[in-house]
Amino acid sequence: MNNRVERTVFWTPRILCILFALFLSLLALDVFGEGYGFWGTIIALIMHLVPTAMVLIALALAWRWPWIGAILFVALGVLYVIMIWRDFDWVTYLLIAGPLFLVGALFLVDWLYHAARRSRA
Repeated sequence: MNNRVERTVFWTPRILCILFALFLSLLALDVFGEGYGFWGTIIALIMHLVPTAMVLIALALAWRWPWIGAILFVALGVLYVIMIWRDFDWVTYLLIAGPLFLVGALFLVDWLYHAARRSRA
């Protein structure tokens, strides 16, 4: 039972983060319908993929140090809400900042679970 819980606590935030990065990447594909030229589309695509890169960098750090992931993902969620405050409907906050807060909370659970296991050993 402990092995299953340990695997679940370890893999859940990582898999959700990868799925969220894929979701953000899909949102970046809207630049292809904007009618930019070739280089304009490339630049717009790179700009739209910056949030995905930030999430993946945070995931790379969180993979080794879950407590850093907890801080970074909550910080990214707060940063997103601050940056677009009053520009969009509440559903937008829920779709973008919500998963960031959830992944941050799950990395916190991962860190606390493993810290408790180490203190008992």
